[in-house]
Amino acid sequence: MIKTENISFKYPTQESEELFALKNINIRINKGEFVAILGHNGSGKSTFAKHLNALLTPYSGIVCVNGMNTTDVENLWNIRQTAGMVFQNPDNQIVATIVEEDVAFGPENLGVPPLQIRKRVDESLLSVGMFEFRKNSPHLLSGGQKQRIAIAGILAMKPKCIVLDEPTAMLDPSGRKEVIDTIMKLNKEENITIVLITHYMDEAVNA
Repeated sequence: MIKTENISFKYPTQESEELFALKNINIRINKGEFVAILGHNGSGKSTFAKHLNALLTPYSGIVCVNGMNTTDVENLWNIRQTAGMVFQNPDNQIVATIVEEDVAFGPENLGVPPLQIRKRVDESLLSVGMFEFRKNSPHLLSGGQKQRIAIAGILAMKPKCIVLDEPTAMLDPSGRKEVIDTIMKLNKEENITIVLITHYMDEAVNA
């Protein structure tokens, strides 16, 4: 599903020294796996996560997602459809004023026919336990509910893998539980590959 070979990445600096955020990282993630990546702040977790759906490309080495090399620009559309990404702050991912419209945004951009979009939206909201909130404003929901809406928006694009970059970092304990329960369910019941970036050990033990 996902394979990295000796990937390294460095951010531009004004200093002459080379500061690598990633250095010679090798990993293989198989279809249907739930993988947690742990590390302290500043250890390169988010940088690594962004390589998995080609938001960043490596300074050296190779990242392949479902057999597609992330450095090939012709693959970008398919890679980002294959590996969806959920970020830390749910407010940064919400683009509409009604929950169901927000979830529909991704498939609309993919050119999915309207009747199929309706089906995908309903199925995605049911999968994350948010169907009853479909007519609500996302901004009136709790942090955990917003993050579940963000996950539903990715689900509606039918990814094979979801990469979650510290999705519970801004949530209270009940919100954290909502999100972790949701991604565990998606992994077990729908066989979606999960890559969870976290610094919480209790979340990692679920992988």
